[in-house]
Amino acid sequence: MSELKSSASDSPKPAPSLLRSSSLVSVLTMVSRVLGLLRDMVFARVIGAGAGADAFFVAFKIPNFMRRLFAEGAFAQAFVPVLSEYRHQGTHAAVKALVDRVAGCLGLVLVSVTVLAVVGAPMVTALFAPGFWLNDPDKYALTVDMVRVTFPYLLLISLTGFAGAILNSYDRFAIPAFTPVILNLSLILAALAAAPLVDTPAYALAWGVMVAGVCQLLFQMPFLRRLHLLPAPKVDWKDPGVKRILWLMAPALFGVSVSQINLLLDTVLASFLPTGSVSWLYYSDRLVELPLGVFGIALATVITPSLSRQHAAENPAAFSRTLDWALRSVLVVALPAALALVLLAEPILFTLFQYGETSARDMQMASLSLQAYALGLLAFMLVKILAPGYFSRQDMKTPVRIGIYAMAANMVLNLVFVLPLYFIFNIGHVGLALATAVSAYLNAFLLYRGLRRSDTYTPGPGWGSRLVRFALANGTMVLVLLALLGQWSDWSSWDWWNRVWRLTLLCFAGLSVYGVSLRIFGIKFSEFRTNS
Repeated sequence: MSELKSSASDSPKPAPSLLRSSSLVSVLTMVSRVLGLLRDMVFARVIGAGAGADAFFVAFKIPNFMRRLFAEGAFAQAFVPVLSEYRHQGTHAAVKALVDRVAGCLGLVLVSVTVLAVVGAPMVTALFAPGFWLNDPDKYALTVDMVRVTFPYLLLISLTGFAGAILNSYDRFAIPAFTPVILNLSLILAALAAAPLVDTPAYALAWGVMVAGVCQLLFQMPFLRRLHLLPAPKVDWKDPGVKRILWLMAPALFGVSVSQINLLLDTVLASFLPTGSVSWLYYSDRLVELPLGVFGIALATVITPSLSRQHAAENPAAFSRTLDWALRSVLVVALPAALALVLLAEPILFTLFQYGETSARDMQMASLSLQAYALGLLAFMLVKILAPGYFSRQDMKTPVRIGIYAMAANMVLNLVFVLPLYFIFNIGHVGLALATAVSAYLNAFLLYRGLRRSDTYTPGPGWGSRLVRFALANGTMVLVLLALLGQWSDWSSWDWWNRVWRLTLLCFAGLSVYGVSLRIFGIKFSEFRTNS
């Protein structure tokens, strides 16, 4: 046993700085998200925002939502702290035994869920898109067929997420961050090469999802082998580590995925709205996911293992400093990104997506929901940063309680916003996005208050003046963008080249003015080089 403990795969190494790690993950995530935008541009041209698009987006969202529970969400939040403890207190052999048993138990659950979902695809589709079932039999039947193809992606991508959680725990952040690129490439190839060959182009995309899942899982295997942690699955529900992970995961299934559950509820309700509503929400949500994924999720991915190690080492001061650094880092990115998306919603959507099968009206409707989602971007990012403050301490109950409040608020706000916006202005989908944004702020506030009241997090010095400086820098950027937007109004009438150079100028001007303003108002890059 002792010689295993000193194996190369688990020998002590200096942890990389959080800035360097988060920057690496952000760059690789940016590559993936840019390809994701290219993918969605291809989608817009090939399938537009019609019935086929609505059916595919629902069929893709169902396993994608459950992936957040089984892989990136609740499972990762429960698994990483336990794995960190095993590394800190045990041997490499003990870590390998834990990985084997978790792989066996997780794999058995995923196979069972996948088989049941494929067999019961009509019921699954009716549950997640009841509007299709009640009002549009053809769209419902198409969605059922696609769910049978896309649902096995849950099994494949969840195991990929399991592998990624292990790699992240060993500070191998690059491979999990690069893996989503494979999904985007697969879907782009499916849209360009396979879709023209079938009667229903969206159906080819469903098979692209399946192929991507296989490739993503196989891609990570060699890197686990290098750590001597390639799983040999064993089903052992009585293993102490497995039992602890299950105990932690049960409440985390809800707590970590509140925003995803809210987005899924949006899809359920959107299935009752006019054709195109699901697609409008998809295109607008994808643009909000760009800064959220590139920075918010990347930062959360990096700090979670650090927070887990600091808690295991009983170092509350370092724990608080890490959270403080993460919150500062989120603020400097989330505020300008949110404001820019609100102001540039229509120019961005027209430039990226209004081609081929997608109409100008589709983009006008999507721009309204994008503005509503963008209002909640800061809250979405804060939740991603604050939740690990609980999960890394293996406190799963508090986020669950807070999540219940936020979810209940979202349901009430859906009624408050959707009904008047639908019946008066025929833009009910905007109410769904707005309710999600507002409930996210409630979620973030309650998470923050809980960390403060428990003395888990204490803000560092200088927050008051920092907020004023951020406000001044963002205000300057908004004034410049408004001045430029006043010169250009009808984006739907231009060809792609005129849209691209104008949008590029707007983005460059906004980014430059914001960067210079930060410097003028005294915000220094050195503040974000370290979490100390």
